[in-house]
Amino acid sequence: MGIWKKELGVALLLLFVAILAGAITGLFFPLIFLWLASLLIWQIVQISRFERWISQGGRGKYPKTQGIWEDIYYHVYLIKKSEKKRKKKLGKIIDQFRKSTDALPDAAVVLGKHDEIEWANSAAKNVLGLQTSDRGQRIPNLIRFPIFVRYLKSGQFNESVTMPSPVHSHITLSVRVVSYGAGLRLLLAQDVTQLRKMEQMRKDFVANVSHELRTPLTVLKGYLETLQDMEEPLSPLLSHSFQQMQEQTERMQHLVDDLLLLSNLETQPKKTQCVNVPELVDKICRESSNLQQYAGRSVLTLDTDARIYGDENELRSAFSNLLGNALKYSPAQSIVKIRWRKTAQSVILDVTDEGEGIAEIEIPRITERFYRIDIKRPDKIPGTGLGLAIVKHVLLRHDAQLIIASELHKGSTFSCSFPLTRLC
Repeated sequence: MGIWKKELGVALLLLFVAILAGAITGLFFPLIFLWLASLLIWQIVQISRFERWISQGGRGKYPKTQGIWEDIYYHVYLIKKSEKKRKKKLGKIIDQFRKSTDALPDAAVVLGKHDEIEWANSAAKNVLGLQTSDRGQRIPNLIRFPIFVRYLKSGQFNESVTMPSPVHSHITLSVRVVSYGAGLRLLLAQDVTQLRKMEQMRKDFVANVSHELRTPLTVLKGYLETLQDMEEPLSPLLSHSFQQMQEQTERMQHLVDDLLLLSNLETQPKKTQCVNVPELVDKICRESSNLQQYAGRSVLTLDTDARIYGDENELRSAFSNLLGNALKYSPAQSIVKIRWRKTAQSVILDVTDEGEGIAEIEIPRITERFYRIDIKRPDKIPGTGLGLAIVKHVLLRHDAQLIIASELHKGSTFSCSFPLTRLC
């Protein structure tokens, strides 16, 4: 503020001198005009010098001057100096980021608004075949796998997509895109070759073991039935032992059947036909009612006659598992409601029971294989712990999802939601 007062004081002093000289010489107006013109020319010269200095980037020392312009030059110089320090610091941060990203084992590619390559790390060059000269190129023009191109076009990046490496066909990549900033996206590609091999080995092992167990179980079950049908009366100990062996054999048989079904769901190609869901669900409900302990307990409501494309046997297995669970885990005289309905976004099968319910913390885990909620019950409910895992896999193969709504001691609703694209 002091410099402004000084500048204004100088201007007023010159004006006073001009007025005094004008009064003495009689040239009042010419001298006032001369004062104004001199002041204007001075400011124009200073503005011109300032503009020339700024246009050159404000490098080096600023021009020598006096008054308010000296302060302006000084403040701009400080701002430029501070900006230079910030740029240097930011450059170091970016350099560290690039070095750390280069050290990542996974490929990372920064994409622009139109899928053009902004930057790629070393791993991206190794597994995606990208070169430094590819910067600015659209990545779909360089990686042309249809599944990858569709994934980019869809804009749905909640899940990853699996594809072979463009450079090494024996390498399997899991690719995911993460959006950030103003239209920028980060493409991450992870080498999952070993994980896929291990997963395939696990599937093959389960399938082979399950298949090999069927024959000895069938033989064992046959001999047990023969021994129980013998005319000679058995002692209470033998009778009880045979009954226990029979129950455990049947349990093992169910377990093997479920494991084989899961293995088939994971490995077999999808079959597509138009499935009459209302008829299928009605048949499942009638079959359950034929069992004495479940007679009259299922109530079916058909709000739509919609049919969907899918595999009828797989859908039968999923729906049967849901109905069977609802009947098993609810009171003996309670009603289980099954409803087939249609909304603006999907067609849904609801299975609602009046059972013991599921704690919120358990819901994310109940579709895991062999996971069973540890609840103390007076009577142990038989099961393999694979039913909901089968339901989950069947729905995934039908582009559907399992929605679970439950509250402890107030029952549960299991909903199979199919997209409208599945309608036939």
